[in-house]
Amino acid sequence: MIHSRDIKQQSPEALASLCEVLRQKIIQTVSQNGGHLSSNVGAVELIVAMHYVFDATQDPFIFDVSHQSYTHKLLTGRWENFETLRTLDGISGYTKPEESAYDYFVAGHSSTSISLAVGAAKAIALKKEEEKRIPVALIGDGSLSAGMVYEALNELGDRRYPVVIILNDNKMSISKPIGAISKFLSQAMAGDFYQKIKKFHKHILQYFPKGATYMAKRFEESFKLITPGIFFEELGIDYIGPIDGHDLQSLIKAFQAAKKLQKPVIIHAQTLKGKGYEIAEGYYEKWHGVGPFDVASGEALKTGASKSATSMYSEALMALADEYDNVVGVTAAMPSGTGLSPLIQNYPNRFWDVAIAEQHAVTSMCAMAKEGFKPYITIYSTFLQRAYDQIIHDACIMNLNVVFGIDRAGIVGEDGETHQGAFDISYLSAIPNMTLMAPRDEKSMHEALKYSYTHQGPLAIRYPRGSFLEDAAHFESLPFTLGKAQLLKEGKTNIALLGYGSGVGKAMEVAKLLENDTMDVALVDLRFVKPLDEALLDELAKRYTQWYIFSDSAKIGGVGSLIGAVKEKKGLPVRIQSCEYEDHFIAHGATPLIEARLGISIVQMYESIKKDFLN
Repeated sequence: MIHSRDIKQQSPEALASLCEVLRQKIIQTVSQNGGHLSSNVGAVELIVAMHYVFDATQDPFIFDVSHQSYTHKLLTGRWENFETLRTLDGISGYTKPEESAYDYFVAGHSSTSISLAVGAAKAIALKKEEEKRIPVALIGDGSLSAGMVYEALNELGDRRYPVVIILNDNKMSISKPIGAISKFLSQAMAGDFYQKIKKFHKHILQYFPKGATYMAKRFEESFKLITPGIFFEELGIDYIGPIDGHDLQSLIKAFQAAKKLQKPVIIHAQTLKGKGYEIAEGYYEKWHGVGPFDVASGEALKTGASKSATSMYSEALMALADEYDNVVGVTAAMPSGTGLSPLIQNYPNRFWDVAIAEQHAVTSMCAMAKEGFKPYITIYSTFLQRAYDQIIHDACIMNLNVVFGIDRAGIVGEDGETHQGAFDISYLSAIPNMTLMAPRDEKSMHEALKYSYTHQGPLAIRYPRGSFLEDAAHFESLPFTLGKAQLLKEGKTNIALLGYGSGVGKAMEVAKLLENDTMDVALVDLRFVKPLDEALLDELAKRYTQWYIFSDSAKIGGVGSLIGAVKEKKGLPVRIQSCEYEDHFIAHGATPLIEARLGISIVQMYESIKKDFLN
């Protein structure tokens, strides 16, 4: 397989052939392992051109989100291992410097690339390496919806650092070509002639009389209006495009022109998501992130037999929306993933997808709460981190009646460190006025949503990716009362298993294994961890001295630590052992394998408790 260092010696024909080989490799691997398909096959030519024009050993290659970086991985020595994509100890689905020196930065969340490029450009300037290094950032049009991008563009246009930004416009959301004139101008802007004219124009204007200068500037502005680049040009960033993102030679020509300029340049390339795999071509959300599938038919190879927690949340929220016309909601670029698509379809004036803009999502809903509406802000745990200040400043200080539906809480598996929902309990429990609760099964999800409508103040409801364990539904789920836990069963030993959310099902599975060894333990569904049911904890401490905490969350600041604070406050005579995550970022891989690696699988927890009991 051709390596990045050898790509510059390839003929145009060889490069075109290489693109097809890369595309087929990606399709075959993703069909077996799952992953991000449409964005990756759509960006093949862009990344091949990047490696052809720029030097991956010197130039920072910065991929926004980086879920579209598969071609980059294949060109930088990972062809043979690519079949391990997203598996435990295998190739990550995102850029990862510890995996390869060619991966400049960790990326899993959007809209960081231009800020990174600006920082890299500053460092390059201070090190006086401008002659041999230039940052290259590849960003998708969807990432432009986040405010961080504009903060970075604003400084870049002001400071004028040499940076090349490649805008992968695969939704044509920036602009569409305006007929033959636009096509001609776009090609012209990629060449030396246009850039020389611009330079000459700026130079000569200073010698013109005032009236002539005015007319010349008006002509230049009119010229730019025919093209979609006026926004970037006004920021002080040169614009080239739009260019066919699958025309390799046009891309190479544009990249070479941008490299020569030694100033900030944005290259607008229009691509087709799913390019080369006809079933996935076009803007189909289902082909963005996929599980294993049959290449010939496009059909998924396996589907979960059980209903997902996301579907349960969606159905429960729909029932509320049907009953109360002040129920509104928002998500940030994940309407399908969060289950809000049916609500947006049924109530388009009450539920919104605001694109990748978590901070805006939270604050805008806070204003709606102030106006008497009941907002449901539905965002993945890992992405809600991006709106932490807004949660504190706009929701909690105001003590507004907003509900946070926290999807993908806990281990999410193959997406790895940047996506694990490990920290929401830790980062939310410290905020005054915030209430934290979690259902354990479908019935309790519906009860949780019913309760949420009447709750006063900010409320966070967490639930896992995929389905709840079936055992979680073994006991009746009662209506929720603020700060009240549910004692599911008494035990005959001194052991109590305390579960929170999806951890309740795990506690039940462990309890069954212990019962087979004649160890009868108590079971508790905490339901709330802020506030905790201190009265029940007092009663438990009188009968059970060994408490084991089951929650899919980080140990520091997690459920165990919150219960430990109550223990210290009240002087409870109990020993607490938490089965939460230790102080490490959690790698990518199948969830059962990850849990086994962490020592918190159901069997491992059963063996640990049994050992404690026998000793």
